Amino acid sequence: MSRGAQARAGLMQPYLDMLAAERGASPNTLAAYRRDLDDYLAHLGAEGLDPAAVEPPVVRAYMADLDARGLKASSAARRLSCIRGFHRFLYAEGYAPTDPTAPVSGPKRGQALPKVLSVAEVDRLLAVAKDAVAQAPHAGEAARAQRLLCLLELLYATGLRVSELVSLPRSAALTKERYLMVRGKGGRERLVPLTEVARAAMSAHLAHLTAPGPWLFPADSESGHLTRQAFARDLKGVAAAAGIRADRVSPHVLRHAFASHLLQNGADLRVVQELLGHADISTTQIYTHVLDERLKSMVRDLHPLSDG
Repeated sequence: MSRGAQARAGLMQPYLDMLAAERGASPNTLAAYRRDLDDYLAHLGAEGLDPAAVEPPVVRAYMADLDARGLKASSAARRLSCIRGFHRFLYAEGYAPTDPTAPVSGPKRGQALPKVLSVAEVDRLLAVAKDAVAQAPHAGEAARAQRLLCLLELLYATGLRVSELVSLPRSAALTKERYLMVRGKGGRERLVPLTEVARAAMSAHLAHLTAPGPWLFPADSESGHLTRQAFARDLKGVAAAAGIRADRVSPHVLRHAFASHLLQNGADLRVVQELLGHADISTTQIYTHVLDERLKSMVRDLHPLSDG
């Protein structure tokens, strides 16, 4: 590594350390930020530029380069957000005299609506998962099928992030409380209510766990628990059996279904924000299209002058 590259990398590490220490950034978040900054700093290095002396036209040129490379607007916006945070840090800590990203506007992008399954489709997923448990030919297959059913029931009942779900402690299935205490992004804790169906699914899954351990969903992985990728793969298998296209189903889509179905049935947006663990209500407002439809239905069904 050249001396200039070492200097650039040396500025990145204090920023990542700050994100971990002060904002509780997860290892996955830190890895994503490192990848984004590696690309940005490599671009600066190719131009012979010092990150502490960057001017706004340089940042704009980098964003134009991302567009030329075919990066989606949403990905480019995320990259710019990362770069903004990095330069604000350099300015706040005295490494740089100014923040060059302040006058730079982000790429224009449409508001993408989340993929959502209907209630009937979620019911089909759960029915297929239950059938797999009932028809399992041997104990090992029954245990795997029961684990998947438990994951589905829990995810749809709670709306947990997939990283929160697969890393649940085994004690979660032993609690007598009707809620889970979940530590989410940034180390923020929240209470998530448990349905009786979800509690029963955890108990049934727990009965198949013979070896002791700390995790509710143990696996032979680096973390010791089921990986997000393994769960996503199994979920797509259930979707195929339920007659639902695999590209329409993922753990995150089920989290969206949890939120959308609550709103369709009258839940308050602030309540859904709390259940999802969103720090900012603006994140939850991707679901306002659901509220719009509900309000239209209410006016159509309840207004005295409506034509019906």
